[in-house]
Amino acid sequence: MAEADLGCGAGQGRRGRLRGGRVRDVTAAPPLTGVEPSGLAEVVWDNARQDPEAVQFVRPDPDPRSWPAPGAGSDGAVQVSCRQFRDDVQGLARGFIAAGVGPGDRVALMSRTRYEWTLVDYALWSIGSVTVPVYETSSPEQLGWMLSDSGAVGCVVETAEHAAMLADLRPDLPALRQAWRIDSGDLIELVGRGRAVDDAQVETRRRAVTPADVATIVYTSGTTGRPKGCVLTHRNISCDVAVSTAVLSQLLHPGATTVLFLPLAHAFPRLIQVGMVRTRATLVHGAGTAGVLDQLRRYRPTFILAVPRVFEKMYARARQTADDAHRGWLFTVADTVAVRHSRAVQTRRGPGPLLRLARLVFDALVYRKLRATLGGRCRMAIVGGAPLGERLSHFFRGAGVTVLEGYGLTETSPALTVNLPSATRIGTVGRPLPGVEIRIADDGEVLARGEVVFAGYWNNPDATRDTFSDGWLRTGDLGSIDDDHYLSITGRKKEILVTAAGKNLAPEPVEEQIRQHPLVSQCMLLGDDRPYVAALVTIDPQAWPRWRATHGRPDKSVADLRDDPKLRREIQAAVDRANETVSRAEQVKTFRILPREFTEADGELTPTLKIKRDVVEDRYAADVEALYRGH
Repeated sequence: MAEADLGCGAGQGRRGRLRGGRVRDVTAAPPLTGVEPSGLAEVVWDNARQDPEAVQFVRPDPDPRSWPAPGAGSDGAVQVSCRQFRDDVQGLARGFIAAGVGPGDRVALMSRTRYEWTLVDYALWSIGSVTVPVYETSSPEQLGWMLSDSGAVGCVVETAEHAAMLADLRPDLPALRQAWRIDSGDLIELVGRGRAVDDAQVETRRRAVTPADVATIVYTSGTTGRPKGCVLTHRNISCDVAVSTAVLSQLLHPGATTVLFLPLAHAFPRLIQVGMVRTRATLVHGAGTAGVLDQLRRYRPTFILAVPRVFEKMYARARQTADDAHRGWLFTVADTVAVRHSRAVQTRRGPGPLLRLARLVFDALVYRKLRATLGGRCRMAIVGGAPLGERLSHFFRGAGVTVLEGYGLTETSPALTVNLPSATRIGTVGRPLPGVEIRIADDGEVLARGEVVFAGYWNNPDATRDTFSDGWLRTGDLGSIDDDHYLSITGRKKEILVTAAGKNLAPEPVEEQIRQHPLVSQCMLLGDDRPYVAALVTIDPQAWPRWRATHGRPDKSVADLRDDPKLRREIQAAVDRANETVSRAEQVKTFRILPREFTEADGELTPTLKIKRDVVEDRYAADVEALYRGH
């Protein structure tokens, strides 16, 4: 059946203008066709029929106590074919039916990224049940809220620590009937229990799933307030995946490989998970960011996805490695050539012969080694969660790795716009996907409309009303659209700083510039209702040992040396470079080095590494006050 029957289309492309000539809205067109009106799990059975031996997943170093791991290779990894995945999904689906999980029932899933995460997701979808993802790092309060608010009847957790946390919460969760722990073999036992259930029951339940049914309730990590449950249907996700895989066919196709190390509880990597299954590409479940470089070298992905901080760190470490080898000058020249080449690519004339030759020289000397850290085959990457700085994007493209930035929200399934391999404009988040309409409100807020946009929050009609305006989703982000339909995000409405002099500024661009220094881990600008802009800066713990050894202070902590003149000069240099990119009123006048970096565990960062500004400002109130003392 054509996609119009599923509701993924949105009419013809158009655009309007506001006063002053700024583009007001744009709709991507024409809509795609050929999407079947079925549940998300149906593709698992289709893949098993069409290409049963295709490698759908790779399980690095699997634990057979968590899930059977037959046929491990010499490197300890297990390849999972499309047929095997179908069998695994069906077996676990029978187990959930035997456990009494019904259509529409919510089941929470708290685990790091691993094969069992994807398996549980599809098993629940195949019987019409609803997955409620929970970050593995969530606090007891957060877990309790999500289970209570969603009315979850079951919960899958990964570890003994998770199970203990859940046990303490059980008395306050009357709807929660059962819990299963992955690393103790509970899922294997569940499959055994499901052997009494006939395959026909799974078939009947799967066939009964409609596009309008709820597939998942994803709670926003949020930098403020209690998480809200975004209700996403099979239609929402199917539409987003269908258009994303169509326009990104150079990345998502049979034979493509990626190592997924971001948390699947986040909507962005989960979109990639569903896209990989849809296109029968090979997905390697990574072990988290700690061991990602080893896995990239081991599995040589054709593309990767990451948050901006991964690329910032990669750049900073490459520069630091060059400095350690007394080749910092070489990296500086290579950096300049890469950026100039990329900028020239974005012009009509393109790079000249001398610039092309210089790039070839530095490809042999520098860029090839950088790509080798990604496995050697990776020429494209997708970044999400936050914006990547324009200069870094140019550097990586010039070095042979095109970073495709996109934009979206959990509430939009999540992708709304994306830069394409054939149509990338660095400094923007790309054009709207087919069927997505973007509008810029009079106050600069980005509004969105289309089948990928959710209908509302779970059990929260007030929040739902607040987030919609005349049928448009209010994203909370500020942006603009150029004449070629590329969207640029300029900041968050709630995070715009307004100084005492009335100057409005978006903190993210300056923060990103300062974070490029190898010593800097995080940076947060201040200045709301203040006389000038100031910054709180944290030191990268991986770069710190080298700095203190070089400066003859091997036993000192950041807390001991945060007022050291030499350390402050290093950070001042980063601030000075950032200040060159903005007007005088937006420049950082002073800064404080904090005694430790921000962490998710301490509630200062979201799982996607966004700073919880209110938390940080409250926790470091004394440092903030010191920045403005006397004014």
